[in-house]
Amino acid sequence: MNKPAPARRLAWSTAIFSAATGLSRIFGLVREIVAKNYFGVRGPINAFEIAFLIPNTVRALVADSALSGAFVPVFGELLEKGDRSRAWRVASTLFWLMLAGLGTLTVLFLLLAPWLMAPFPYEQELLVALSRILFPVVLLLGLSGIVVGILNSYEHFTVPALTPVVWNIVIILGLVIGVPHVDSEEAKLYVYAGAVLAGTLVQFLLPLPWLRNLDGRLQLVLDWRDPAVRQVFVLMLPVTLALGLINVNALIDAVFAAKLIDPQIAPSAINAAFRIYMLPQGIFSVAVATVLFPRMARLAARADIGGFRETVSAGLRQIGFLLLPASAVFAVLAVPIVRLAYERGAFTPDQTTVVAGALAAFTLGLTFNGTMLLLNRSFFSLQSPWVPTAIALGNLGVNALLDWVLYRVGVWGIPLATSFVNIAGTAALVLVLRRRTGHIGGRRLVDSYLRIAVASAGAAGVAYGVWYGLDALVGRSLGGQIVSVGGAILASVSVFLVLARVLRIRELDTLLSLRRRAGTTG
Repeated sequence: MNKPAPARRLAWSTAIFSAATGLSRIFGLVREIVAKNYFGVRGPINAFEIAFLIPNTVRALVADSALSGAFVPVFGELLEKGDRSRAWRVASTLFWLMLAGLGTLTVLFLLLAPWLMAPFPYEQELLVALSRILFPVVLLLGLSGIVVGILNSYEHFTVPALTPVVWNIVIILGLVIGVPHVDSEEAKLYVYAGAVLAGTLVQFLLPLPWLRNLDGRLQLVLDWRDPAVRQVFVLMLPVTLALGLINVNALIDAVFAAKLIDPQIAPSAINAAFRIYMLPQGIFSVAVATVLFPRMARLAARADIGGFRETVSAGLRQIGFLLLPASAVFAVLAVPIVRLAYERGAFTPDQTTVVAGALAAFTLGLTFNGTMLLLNRSFFSLQSPWVPTAIALGNLGVNALLDWVLYRVGVWGIPLATSFVNIAGTAALVLVLRRRTGHIGGRRLVDSYLRIAVASAGAAGVAYGVWYGLDALVGRSLGGQIVSVGGAILASVSVFLVLARVLRIRELDTLLSLRRRAGTTG
């Protein structure tokens, strides 16, 4: 049997991972819907958002994606060279080193939490207690970063993508079962934090059995003198800064929102908008970047620069094809989408307006957030992580400056600053990558993005027109909103695909190749 073309393999792998990741994002949105039903976005829930943001920032700096970003190229290179036993010794050593290091960091945070949380304008006893419950997720996700990195290096993506589904389900069950049985708002927030910690523990444990099906296993080994172990930590410093600084930007955003806008609504409103914004981001760009990362690392290890450039270019075009129309449609339907998702229980109509404004501002940078993710990993694959690190440091300053300028317009000014930073970061990464590897099909990229933008504008116009008509016809009951918003999105997808065919957007052929692939494997 002939092997499928690389573009078709990419499309098929991305589709599988997208389905798994999409399911996770859907459950994540359900989790947010349940939480907002109980808490809304005004009041003590904002203390929870800040308490979770601190360990989440530390997690990004020293664990999870940062660790995987440094680990996968080194582990993948050892596999590519056939040195599998050494690759597994390196993985085992890193596992135990992370357990010791992040365990110590967790203990330190638990002791220092009162001082670290003091600057935030919330009830300190509640804020410190929530942060202490949530901080151990750093340790669990650090260990999970090793496990996921191993599975992704073997091009096993589905199980790691599904573990967040279970994470969300555990939290949803914790909220639904636990919250009705406690009376005070503070106690309800403790239930929420405990459910997050329990879900993270399950997320770490779930993929472990799949390691048994590989050609090695984690052992009780501490071979810290191995140059490959040192190489992971050498790479991890700039990778940590490059990926972690994105979360530092989120922390800066939270400080502006809590101290300069409105501490009783701004942090939680921005987070609520961010969760909807991350739905297409997680389904599409995270899938493309995750699927391509091991391949880019192996092409870089073989010094196949031509194949590397084509892989990066194909990924950028695919991200644009998937996210530009999502960005346009989410922008015009921001209010009805937020209303459908959240407006019930403690979430009132005045909160819908605030969250929708933040969502519309986020959508401007949606595509560029996805392209930055892929471009960062392209430099990690080349084992040149200081480039995205330097750009991320520059973005940190730009983000703080834009936050200071734009917070005056209200809550939506903070997401707008984030979008501008995403656009600037993408431009800088593309320019530097071209100098490093030569052209990456720039004319073809620009041509594709212009055609996609035209099709996306048409899709957005149809989406708003269909929603407006259906909204007047069926009303705003829950069923009516599902019909009007769902009908608008379905109409926009149909129009976008038709326009993509009319405008001869090549990425549509890659999408259609999935049907042919399914036919040959069915």
